[in-house]
Amino acid sequence: MSRVVVVSNRVPDPRTGEVAGGLAVGVHAALAGTGGLWFGWSGDEGAADESPEVLVHEGIRYVTLDLSQEEIDGYYNGFCNNALWPLFHYLLGFLKYDRREFEIYLRVNARFARTLLPRLQPDDIIWVHDFHLIPLASELRRLGARQPIGFFLHTPFPDYDVLRALPTHREMLRGLCAYDVIGFQTEPDLHSFRNCLDAADLGTIEEADRREPSRLRASPCADVYPIGIDVDDCATRAVESVTPRPEKTMASFGGRALVLGVDRLDYSKGLPERFQSFERLLERYPEHVGQLVLMQIAPPTRQGVRAYAEIRETLEQLAGNINGTYAQMDWVPIHYLNQGVERARLLGIMRSAKVGLVTPIRDGMNLVAKEYVAAQDPEDPGVLVLSTLAGAACELDGAVLVNPYDLDGVADALHQVIEMPQAERRRRHEAMMQVLRRNDVHAWANRFLEALRGQHVDA
Repeated sequence: MSRVVVVSNRVPDPRTGEVAGGLAVGVHAALAGTGGLWFGWSGDEGAADESPEVLVHEGIRYVTLDLSQEEIDGYYNGFCNNALWPLFHYLLGFLKYDRREFEIYLRVNARFARTLLPRLQPDDIIWVHDFHLIPLASELRRLGARQPIGFFLHTPFPDYDVLRALPTHREMLRGLCAYDVIGFQTEPDLHSFRNCLDAADLGTIEEADRREPSRLRASPCADVYPIGIDVDDCATRAVESVTPRPEKTMASFGGRALVLGVDRLDYSKGLPERFQSFERLLERYPEHVGQLVLMQIAPPTRQGVRAYAEIRETLEQLAGNINGTYAQMDWVPIHYLNQGVERARLLGIMRSAKVGLVTPIRDGMNLVAKEYVAAQDPEDPGVLVLSTLAGAACELDGAVLVNPYDLDGVADALHQVIEMPQAERRRRHEAMMQVLRRNDVHAWANRFLEALRGQHVDA
């Protein structure tokens, strides 16, 4: 079997002994089966001309580059997070384009290609992940790489009227057209991509790069590959982690029902709207005052980007105002944690939560929603309240679906699930578990790699 080479912006450090998260779990199994290679940024700052670090762990070769401070500022904090992230999440109010940052983005992708190429074997298949590395295939092709190259986008893909707000949107589409297989999370994302190709009139794409015209496809092989989770691992860890720390956490709430939110601190997650919806619940349904606790876990992320400092300030102010209005001597309505929680403990808390509140204002998939469902006690499960604007809503129709902008609607949904009979909760949970098992993380990786192996690149 051909070796799998995975390329991602960040590479997990095998020395920690922990493989966490959807991407890491999915690709780790594929790499382990072929003695694969995982290539990307170490997450550290270093000189741009330093040699990559190479580690071998459990048969997998990890090759990582440091980035210079200029590259981190221009490529990662700059074009990736100031332009592409808000663009792909339909949040144009946050979009900031800087031509110099775009040039650094291209330069980092070219550096990735130059470093990776000599480490490739002729029969490798290359699996590239996410918007950070859209130009990588075209850079590899220019250097002579002939292996099949696939690309999976973890975020949403925007409609053309949104995409064209980016001055370099045609260049980004051309970059995607250099891949042999492109994977999206949902059918609407795939539909948007195809519409963008039509609207941008990329039928003349071969004229854009005469050095390697045969490697650019006006109609790439694109399909939907919704990413999943390791269902059994989540369920097992949740059961094993219920005691003692999660039980201690629940006891601190005085036996009150827990509404749980778990998100990176990001403006796409709809956290201010979530806090306001919980406040609206207390206003509209005063019988819940003193009876419910919203725990929001939101570890900091992308601390070099000003927008993330602003969202943190907004949440702290909202939580303070709501708690100041409604708190009682023995009850505080919102417990806001701006820090991470160890995974096993978090799954135990998920199992204890009566409601999983997942209300992003746009999300490619959202694996927290799937993990919450998998962590539940099937005999007495909690209920998932899920944004219709998350990719997971395309699969998890057993959730109570809401529009995150509709504060009253979210409040009504919370009231509904708190009062929901056990029989209905079990029916919804069973239906969602069937979907999770059918589309787990291993099925996701296998389906994509099977499609990629089916591609034949002419020499």
